[in-house]
Amino acid sequence: MLDHILQGVVESLSFSLVGILVFGFAFWLIVKICPFSMKKEIEEDQNVALGIIVGSVILGLSVIIAVAIK
Repeated sequence: MLDHILQGVVESLSFSLVGILVFGFAFWLIVKICPFSMKKEIEEDQNVALGIIVGSVILGLSVIIAVAIK
């Protein structure tokens, strides 16, 4: 029984790590592809629309990665 629990914990941690790495790479790629500085637009220029779009992309990527791992 303990072996099954330990196996489940190891699998969960490994899938979580893979998901976080894929998410980080995808977000990094989006930032690099963008023709402008997202940090400057959101923080300094207070571009709310860009913040909403970036948040939506983050949620979308998270859902896709979660479904792919499951």
